[in-house]
Amino acid sequence: MFTIIGADGREYGPVTAATIKHWIGDNRVNLQTRARRADQSEWRTIGDFTEFNPSAVPPLLEHPESEPPPVPVFMAPAQPEPVVPELAGRLTRLGAFFVDYLLSVLVALPGALIIGPTFLDLVLTAARGETPDFSTVNAGALTLGMLVLALGSLLLLIVQIVMLSTRGQTIGKWLLRIRVVRYADGSPVGFVHGWLLRNFVPGLIQLVPWVGFAFYLADACFIFSPERRCLHDLIAGTKVVKV
Repeated sequence: MFTIIGADGREYGPVTAATIKHWIGDNRVNLQTRARRADQSEWRTIGDFTEFNPSAVPPLLEHPESEPPPVPVFMAPAQPEPVVPELAGRLTRLGAFFVDYLLSVLVALPGALIIGPTFLDLVLTAARGETPDFSTVNAGALTLGMLVLALGSLLLLIVQIVMLSTRGQTIGKWLLRIRVVRYADGSPVGFVHGWLLRNFVPGLIQLVPWVGFAFYLADACFIFSPERRCLHDLIAGTKVVKV
């Protein structure tokens, strides 16, 4: 029920909302006409009541203690944009390769020093098609040197395989802050993709006469592709990114 103040300043009501809607239709009142509910003392305009103006904001209750608690609005947290790692630079990858190569030379150096230059002379003599003179070879030093060389190379190989399988990095890549990840989703490569497909299989291909050398050259040239993926990356489904 509502009471209104007419254009003549007199109060009319209480009347129902349907009656007021009828008066609005007859242009006897409008949304600016002053009105109040029968159970309220505050005068407002008819347009302030949702019965006559659906866009109106309903008034607060006169007794706050009886006001129902507001309904909390839970908004879904914004999903962060996925971070796409930046591809490793070509020079950085080349630097990591040379670091790993230098390490392989360093671990072989103690064994080579034990073997001595005499064994190298024998190898060069055989390469020239001449008959080597094995009487000058120290068998004990040769055996010890070969063992030291093999042990150092094996230990380095194990370290590199473990690091590739668990971190996607060799020592060189770790020092230069790059790593190997799966091409599809950037996930860790593991043993199969990190070493078996990416290093062992290409290494076997390079052992094939003629084909191996051509593969080696093509493998290196593919670093200049837009995605900077060498042939061994394509075989293993990997890419190299910055850490």
